[in-house]
Amino acid sequence: MPQTGDSAPRRFHFIGICGTAMGSVAAAMRERGYEVTGSDENVYPPMSTFLAERGVQVASGYRPENIPDRADVVVIGNALSRGNPEVEAVLDRKLLYTSLPEVLKTEFLRGRRNLVVTGTHGKTTTSSMLAHLLKHAGRDPGYMIGGIPRDLGQGGNFTDSEFFVLEGDEYDTAFFDKRSKFVHYLPEVVIVNNVEFDHADIFEDLDAIKLSFRRMLNIVPRGGCVFVNGDDAGALDVAAGCPAPVVTVGFGGACDRRITGVDYAPGRSLFEIGGAGYDVPMDGEFNVRNAAMAACAGGFCGLSEGEVRAGLAAFSGIARRQELRGEAGGVKVIDDFGHHPTAVRGTLAAVRQRHPEGRVWALFEPRSNTSRRNLMQAELAAALAGADGVFVCAVSDADKVPAGQLLDVGAVVAAVEAAGRQAYHEADADAIVARLAPMAEEGDVVVVLSNGGFGGIHEKLLTALGGR
Repeated sequence: MPQTGDSAPRRFHFIGICGTAMGSVAAAMRERGYEVTGSDENVYPPMSTFLAERGVQVASGYRPENIPDRADVVVIGNALSRGNPEVEAVLDRKLLYTSLPEVLKTEFLRGRRNLVVTGTHGKTTTSSMLAHLLKHAGRDPGYMIGGIPRDLGQGGNFTDSEFFVLEGDEYDTAFFDKRSKFVHYLPEVVIVNNVEFDHADIFEDLDAIKLSFRRMLNIVPRGGCVFVNGDDAGALDVAAGCPAPVVTVGFGGACDRRITGVDYAPGRSLFEIGGAGYDVPMDGEFNVRNAAMAACAGGFCGLSEGEVRAGLAAFSGIARRQELRGEAGGVKVIDDFGHHPTAVRGTLAAVRQRHPEGRVWALFEPRSNTSRRNLMQAELAAALAGADGVFVCAVSDADKVPAGQLLDVGAVVAAVEAAGRQAYHEADADAIVARLAPMAEEGDVVVVLSNGGFGGIHEKLLTALGGR
């Protein structure tokens, strides 16, 4: 693909185009003058409208004839696999195919100052903070972020700035490239928030995840910098021997950039790094860490303390990260993406910090590839016990979990009860709402924890609470 002149590819077809990242990149390439088509199994607004407004023709459903005869390159999304009709047609026709991370690398990242935010937790928040800091300071960065930052309005943006911020996902690239996505991103700056076991469907164990991180850190140039959570053993381990400069950030006394002077207030957190004070309108220790990482990376990129301070103070947060979805009957309903035990624990602690008076209810949906398994069952129960009351629904797509690995929801509930909390196992969102709505009292806070829609439980619960 990195050819130039008349032989350079000009016509791209995206299989799986309606994914947030795929659609954003496809639209950006169309705006750069490429011919772009695409297809997806689920074509509906807002992505279908977004692409149509930018002149991208999208076919609904996967069929071999969707791929134009004149297509130079086919971009295959990482959710696609062998057996897909268009994937099979690409292989049969011996077409040139590639992955989305490779398209980002060749078309948008070469020659840029790429800032890659990685880690098991905090990637979306930290990358959003960093992109916001640069934008607030007038640097107009490009960015590709998995969530929807409220200040930025969209997860993907492509500019002519020298800076490009990426949420560096360790998930695999495509069915034909099992390397982690972030190895394609040509990083100058890397943030490593933490390294724990996750993505049980593609990584055998924690050592396999660490290997991916080491491969990514091995390509950071000597003039770049790696900011590592100095309080996280996994992060320190993967950074050992890194050829690029490494700066540790954290609360521990051995950290190069130590976080001190922390003070929490409802809805905001204050902290210092190197004597400079910052105020971020978010709750919880983990958000202080996220903000500290973004501040350090921003400083490396040339932002002044004043620019970082002003940017953090103006940060508005991320959709689905402790997002208040509504209040009814005096009960607040909060949505959060947390599904890993560490994220669940941090979210519940932050919610309790902001709402110290009422009871906190945790509603958990075992839906991610890791949370559906029993690999961290004890850790999940311990994390959920941070709430006053817990509801866990049935495991999503339980038949797809390998034999012997299915999460034992009953055992999780029993462990939470043994910790002195109320805990219930219900079949689905409707059953949870039916039991919880009469129990919830004015001043209570309900935290919905899922990486999916959880059967529309937010609106169902608010309706039930309002109708009491």
